[in-house]
Amino acid sequence: MSSPIIPTLRYREAARAMDWLCTAFGFEKRLVVPGENGTIEHAQLTFGTGMIMLGTSRDDSPFDAIQVPPDPDQMTVTQSPYIVVENVDTHYVRALSAKAVIVMEPANQDYGGRLYSCKDLEGHLWNFGSYDPWAAT
Repeated sequence: MSSPIIPTLRYREAARAMDWLCTAFGFEKRLVVPGENGTIEHAQLTFGTGMIMLGTSRDDSPFDAIQVPPDPDQMTVTQSPYIVVENVDTHYVRALSAKAVIVMEPANQDYGGRLYSCKDLEGHLWNFGSYDPWAAT
């Protein structure tokens, strides 16, 4: 049985974030369900065989009472996606040119592979690396 894990994220400005994620990181829009006043009810973005889902954070949603975008004044987050990329340095340049906030420069890792970490335009932490734990022996 296949059990894909799909991270979910909330953004204050989900439409803007969605476009930025596609430009900065290479995601592709799979499904976008627009809401009122330029909001996004639900969106699915893919990266290879991986996917994230996102939407606009709202005050009137039971889900948004338990999941909110990161506090812009806080440096720490409680979780972050790790995404396997073929060329870390090329991906890093792409993210940097879109003004991602780099929090860890590209570096070779003791366990193998190369990694960098950055924050997006609303403070979500992202990790991109060449180490593929599924392929490791």
